[in-house]
Amino acid sequence: MTWLSSLFPLTVGPGPVDDPGDPLIPPIEVDPNSVTPGVEGFIAIAVVTVLAILLIIDMSRRVRRVRYRGEVRERLEAERAAALDDEAGGADGKGRPTT
Repeated sequence: MTWLSSLFPLTVGPGPVDDPGDPLIPPIEVDPNSVTPGVEGFIAIAVVTVLAILLIIDMSRRVRRVRYRGEVRERLEAERAAALDDEAGGADGKGRPTT
C-alpha cells in the first residue's frame, strides 16, 4: 500500500450504509422516480437565478459608471493641460505677456 492510497482509500463495493448483508441497517425503500426536489427546490433555484441576474445587471452598471467617470476625468485633465500650455506659451517665464 502506497502513501497515496492510504490518504485516499478507493474501495470498490458497497459502503457501510448500503451494505445489503448488514442486519442492523435496514434497506432503504424509496421509489427513485418520486424523489425530486419538488416545488420548494424549483422556487429556491428560481430565486437564486433571479438574484444572480440582478447582481450581474447591477455590476455591469457600476463598471460602466466607473469607466465613464474615468473617461471624463481624462478629458478634463487633457483640457486643463491644454489650457496651461496655452497660458505658458503666450507669456514669458515671469508670467508677463510677450510683445
